[in-house]
Amino acid sequence: MRRGRIGMVESRVEPVSELPAPVPASIDPLEFRGVLGHFATGVAAVTGVDAGTPVGLLVNSFTSVSLDPPLVAFCVAHTSTSWSRLRRGERHCICFLAADQQEQGLRLAGRGVDKFRDVDWSPSPSGLPVLDGALAWLECAVEAEHPAGDHVIVVARVHHLARSGDDARTEPLLFYRGRWTRLPGA
Repeated sequence: MRRGRIGMVESRVEPVSELPAPVPASIDPLEFRGVLGHFATGVAAVTGVDAGTPVGLLVNSFTSVSLDPPLVAFCVAHTSTSWSRLRRGERHCICFLAADQQEQGLRLAGRGVDKFRDVDWSPSPSGLPVLDGALAWLECAVEAEHPAGDHVIVVARVHHLARSGDDARTEPLLFYRGRWTRLPGA
C-alpha cells in the first residue's frame, strides 16, 4: 500500500496487484439491471457522420471525467452497430436531451438505417448533428476506449460546447426504473 497527499487530504492507494482476488458471484443480470434502474440518469445522444450520413445512438451512462483537460466518458455495448459506424469519424457530438425529446430519443434508440428521419438537427462547428432542442451539446474526439464486460468505456476530449438559450425553462429527459421520465413537478 502507498500513502500520499492530495492537497491537504491523505490518500491511500493500493496497487491492483495487492487487491484481493474477486469473489465469484452469481448475480442475475436481470436483477442487476433492476437494481441499477433505481439510479436516475440523464439521456444523451451521441451523433456523428458516416459516409455523409448522420448516425447516432443513445446513452444514459455518461459522466464528466476531468475539467483539465476537459474529458467525458460514456459506455456503449460491444454489439452496437451504430457505434461501429460512429467511431469511423474523428469527432462525435453528445447532445443532452430535454424532457420533450422522447420521440427523437426513441428514433435514435431504435435499430435501423435512417434514425434521423423526422429528427431536426443543425450542424456543429465541424458539421456534426446537434439535435434541435437539446439542453446542451459537446463536440468531442475519442481519447481512449477501454473494454469492460459486454461494453466499451469511451473517454473523449471536448473541443466545442454550447447550451440552449433558456436554461431556466428547459427540463432534462431522465431514465429511471426502465423508463423515461421528468423531474418531479416539471
